[in-house]
Amino acid sequence: VQLQASGGGLVQAGGSLRLSCAASGHTFSSYVMGWFRQAPRKEREFVAVMSWNGGTTRYTDSVKGRFTISRDNAKNTVYLQMSSLKPEDTAIYYCAADRRKYTVSLVESDYDYWGQGTQVTVSS
Repeated sequence: VQLQASGGGLVQAGGSLRLSCAASGHTFSSYVMGWFRQAPRKEREFVAVMSWNGGTTRYTDSVKGRFTISRDNAKNTVYLQMSSLKPEDTAIYYCAADRRKYTVSLVESDYDYWGQGTQVTVSS
């Protein structure tokens, strides 16, 4: 599986962006899909995750109410809608896929495939 993240950019605080992650292959619909981010001089951290059928989502506390994860299995794509962006959201955002269909994980090491990352910069 190859993952291609896109949609990052420079936005002012309070603005919005939508990230996309397109997956190759025929098994996307069975994967748990997550978003992680890595800010400068910090470790990569969990942001959001969605189960294979969209029935379960989890978010890190700092983005709850502002970010929404969604997926379109027909398009092999997962999205991260980001609103009310803050300077502290500045990071490289990565999408990731977990082959374990029935386990929704927030742990980076549980994910099998990673996209290349897309830069999000929020100016104050």
